[in-house]
Formats: sequence, structure tokens, C-alpha cells
Amino acid sequence: MSLDMRPDCEKCGVDLPAELPGAFICSFECTFCALCADRLDERCPNCGGELLDRPTRARHLHDKHPPSTVRKFKG
Repeated sequence: MSLDMRPDCEKCGVDLPAELPGAFICSFECTFCALCADRLDERCPNCGGELLDRPTRARHLHDKHPPSTVRKFKG
């Protein structure tokens, strides 16, 4: 089982490509950009969990283990 690697920040909608750093997740994989995570004091607004750096996924693994395309930003 691998991480969903969600494609966007749930708070502001900015793109968060799986192969690049800059995404933060909680244990439920709620996903936020670095700026929003900082503004949230590294606490997930959904569950109260700690937001930590999401690992990156090497581009050559995207075919075998594709990142999610389901956007979570509600606007």
C-alpha cells in the first residue's frame, strides 16, 4: 500500500506534484502546502493531527504507483 499523494492543498488549492517537495500531510493524508501548514501551526484542521513533510514519489514510479488525481480543495 502506498500514499495517495493527493494533487492539491485542501486549504488553498495550489498544485502539489507527487515528485516535488513542499506538501505536508497528517496520518489520514489530509494534504496542505507549506504556507498553509505553517499558517495552521502544523496542525490538521480536519483531525487535529500533526502535519509533517510528505515524502516525494520518484517520477519513474508514477506509472506503476500513480498519484491520486482527486482534488480535495473545496474552494
